[in-house]
Amino acid sequence: MAITAAQVKELRELTGAGMMDCKKALTECEGDTKKAIDWLREKGIAKAAKKEGRIAAEGLAKILIEGNKAVVLEVNSETDFVAKNDRFLALLDEAAKAIFNSNAKTVEEALALPTAEGTLNDSFIGAVAVIGEKITLRRFEIVEKSDDELFGSYTHQGGRIVAVTVVKGTADAQVAKNMAMQVASMNPTYVSRNEMPQDVVAHEREVQEGIMANDPSLANKPEKVKAGIIEGRVSKSLQDMCLVDQEYFLDTNLKCGQYLKENNAEVVKFVKYIVGEGIEKKQDDFAAEVAAMAK
Repeated sequence: MAITAAQVKELRELTGAGMMDCKKALTECEGDTKKAIDWLREKGIAKAAKKEGRIAAEGLAKILIEGNKAVVLEVNSETDFVAKNDRFLALLDEAAKAIFNSNAKTVEEALALPTAEGTLNDSFIGAVAVIGEKITLRRFEIVEKSDDELFGSYTHQGGRIVAVTVVKGTADAQVAKNMAMQVASMNPTYVSRNEMPQDVVAHEREVQEGIMANDPSLANKPEKVKAGIIEGRVSKSLQDMCLVDQEYFLDTNLKCGQYLKENNAEVVKFVKYIVGEGIEKKQDDFAAEVAAMAK
């Protein structure tokens, strides 16, 4: 199948691999980006997909917390300039309050919520008419806690990255905030391995087996030794995905799990939004670059 310039650009941004390597990986994997990432990793060309999801769009995320309830939401715009506009910021606040005071479960339900202009959707339409850019409510999540739990929150770069944690076992609000900062800065996917689906573990094991198969220095190792190496690599790769297994950002001699234990605390849940995560921006002149490369 024909591989497009956009596909090569996306894979390049996700892995940091060279243009030709990305094109070859996509060709070998019939255009499947996820398989191409694994192919590059197995060949030693790309590191673990730490850049996955970093394709950016503009806008801001926001956290609103009152009592035992919090809402996290993301509103997108076409340019970063508009995300600093007073009308845009007012719309972000209005959406946060409307959703907070509701039981909305979906974006569609949220946009139907009543506001001074009619519905939240009418407010978005009004903002678009004034600002002149497409503005959308992309996603939101309502988080609730019990009386004996704490919220921790952190907003980075005015709302480019936001994180909320629910922590129990401690009355120290700083512990909850530190965990929110950890989530925002170190990007875990799960609280612990206990939450990790088995298919994620199985997939990582397959990738590591592929890497080993392409490593001639390990070819003559006994199978038992190979199995041990694979399990060690799987464990190391997956630990960065789990909050409690990560190095604590304020003291790299500690794991987050150790820090929490020292404070008799436990993270129950976290929510993290990175603005534009997974949204592909407008293509520039990359097609011409690829065309020139192919000549």
